[in-house]
Amino acid sequence: MNFANFDWYTITAATNQFSPENKVGLGGYGLVYKRLSTSSSQGLAELKNEVLLLPKLQHGNLIKLLGYCIHGEEKLLVYEFMENLSLDTFIFERQFLPWPVRSKIITGIARGLVYLHRDSGLGVVLRELKSSNVLLDREMDPKISNFAFATLDNQSEMETSRVVVGFAIIVRGLRSGI
Repeated sequence: MNFANFDWYTITAATNQFSPENKVGLGGYGLVYKRLSTSSSQGLAELKNEVLLLPKLQHGNLIKLLGYCIHGEEKLLVYEFMENLSLDTFIFERQFLPWPVRSKIITGIARGLVYLHRDSGLGVVLRELKSSNVLLDREMDPKISNFAFATLDNQSEMETSRVVVGFAIIVRGLRSGI
């Protein structure tokens, strides 16, 4: 899969100069923009990690990266649009989710993790699985995102257990009566 190398002017025009009305998940352009601020701990190496890793990963429960832009100190990733924001919105704002939807989300996350760890053949370990990195599309299907700190194959047990703990926390949040 090839990604578009968006120019800065296209992105600033599409986001209306990053106006508050077009924040991540709220823009009406069909895309979600991840803007890495100059004060962000994520830098060029993490951006490259996502751009190099995501073309190798194709699964219905993983976010699709559409392109990127590097403009001076600004580093941006452009993803498919997720109408229902992230899972943490539902957990922390205590929005009710029916049990069948909760089950669908948990199952989708589990399928995405099985693909990453085993079925992709790469042995991908996310290291950052949390509810804010699980995005929800129009049908409430979960899409795992944020591969900036993902690593491949020769993972330690500690790194793998962090993903298991992250998944357990997400399941507990969904189970606790959102």
